[in-house]
Amino acid sequence: MRLLLVEDSVSLADELVASLQRQGYAVDWLADGRDAARQGACEPYDLMILDLGLPGKPGLEVLREWRAQGLATPVLVLTARASWAERIEGLKAGADDYLCKPFHPEELQLRIQALLRRAHGLANQPQLEAGGLQLDEARQVVRCGTEDIELTAAEFRLLRYLMLHPGQLLSKGQLAEHLYDGETERDSNVIEVHINRLRGKLGRTVIETRRGQGYRFAGVH
Repeated sequence: MRLLLVEDSVSLADELVASLQRQGYAVDWLADGRDAARQGACEPYDLMILDLGLPGKPGLEVLREWRAQGLATPVLVLTARASWAERIEGLKAGADDYLCKPFHPEELQLRIQALLRRAHGLANQPQLEAGGLQLDEARQVVRCGTEDIELTAAEFRLLRYLMLHPGQLLSKGQLAEHLYDGETERDSNVIEVHINRLRGKLGRTVIETRRGQGYRFAGVH
């Protein structure tokens, strides 16, 4: 899953980027509201974390621009100001959730997971479940029946994206766009390698190949 973090505090941004990467997210970081308004509207992010007190352009103005352009990507707003009036203003502008600074990293992690599941119609799940599999995002292992199966970091990122899009046909290019940040070179052949490794662990039928089109998560049978 690819996230955009818009935060002008370098120390906080460094901390958040490192934490989110450990959780298996590809993260692009911007510190200026003007850059965020442009990049958020043209890159295929799965979720955006937006600070309100930004240089260049205020976060609320950035959010209003995104929503006016029809951008439906979930947005989690960060703010150092906890007034109810500001929260209401942000929700009216199109924020999906709010988190006031300072916050515990685990709370941010759980809110991100909840927003991503909600965006894919899986809002009431305590864990990500699809196709007969349960994915423990904290431990980065998958349960198949009664067995917990260890995953590499790359396998975990790929399986999580597939499980959030069950039954959908996903091209190699689409997978690459959502599994890597903007600075990482995208090699679609590497995705094929990880697909085959997941099949080796979970069964050949868990991910279908549509030749010339891409892959479809079918689950275990």
